[in-house]
Amino acid sequence: MSRKSWVFEPESIADRLVQTILSGSHGGDFDLAVVLGSGWGEVATLGKLSQEYNYCDWSCFPAGQIVGQEGRLLVVEIASWRILFFVGRFHCYQGLSAYQAAFPARLASALGCPRLLLTCAAGGINRSYLPGDFMLVEDHLNLLGDNPLRALSGDTFIDLSQLYHHSLYDRLMNNSGEFKSKVHRGVLAALSGPSYETPAEIRMLANMGADVVSMSTVPEAIMGRFLNMDVAAMAFISNPAAGLGPLLSHADVLVCGEQNTQSSVELISQLIATWQSGEERLPPGEFLSVTT
Repeated sequence: MSRKSWVFEPESIADRLVQTILSGSHGGDFDLAVVLGSGWGEVATLGKLSQEYNYCDWSCFPAGQIVGQEGRLLVVEIASWRILFFVGRFHCYQGLSAYQAAFPARLASALGCPRLLLTCAAGGINRSYLPGDFMLVEDHLNLLGDNPLRALSGDTFIDLSQLYHHSLYDRLMNNSGEFKSKVHRGVLAALSGPSYETPAEIRMLANMGADVVSMSTVPEAIMGRFLNMDVAAMAFISNPAAGLGPLLSHADVLVCGEQNTQSSVELISQLIATWQSGEERLPPGEFLSVTT
C-alpha cells in the first residue's frame, strides 16, 4: 500500500507545530503514534523522553480534556523507534466532529508516521470479558453518527474490511505468555456519549455482534486508514456494560485503570516490541494534498 501524508495549511498553528517537532527531532522519521485513552496514561513512561508539548499551548489541538487525561504530546525513543505518545484524546461528546476528534491521526501522518496504535477504556458486553481484561480490536461498529472523512477531498470511499492489523495481533498472541488469558480479540462499538448506554442499547449492541462499547477510537482509526497508516487498537475492559453489573461512573473507570497500570504498560511494551520485530522502517510517504 502506498503511503500518503497529511499536509496542514502552510503557516497554520498545526503546520508550525509539525515544523517545531521535526526541528526538535533533527529531521528524523517517526515510526509509531500511540493515542492513550482513559486508564492508559502510564504507558507514556515507556522509553526515553526527548520532547514534550502541552495541548493547551497549541490551539490546533481541540480545546478541553476530560478528567484522567493529561493533554500532552510526548516524543520518546524505544529501541530503534521514535514514537509519538498522545497522552489524552478527543471525543465527539465534547462537541467535536469526528474529523476534529481524529486530529492526532492527522498530526501523526503530517509527521510522516506510518503506524497508529489506539487505546481506550471500554465496557464489556461479551460476558466472558472481565474488568482488567484487554481486547484487540479486530473490527468496529461506527454508531457515532459521524465519519471523519465527511466533506474531505480525495478518495474517501475507502475499504475498511482490513482496517485493523490482524497479523500483528497474531504475532502478539503467539508471544503473550501470561497475558493470553486476559487478552481477547473482538468487535468494538463506538457510541457518541457522554452518557453511558442503557441496558436496552447494550442488548442491541450484543445482537449486532459487539464485544465491547466505547466512546472513541473509531474516528482516529478511519482517518488512519484513509492516510494509509497501519492501524492497531486495544481496549481496556474497565467495567461490565450497562445492565450487566454495578451502576457506571467515570471515576470507577479511572480506578480500574489505575489498578491495572502494570498490565497495561507491559502489554503495550510487548505489542511495540512485536511490531518492531516484524517490520522494517517504512519509506517516507507521498504527500496528500488536503489542507486545514
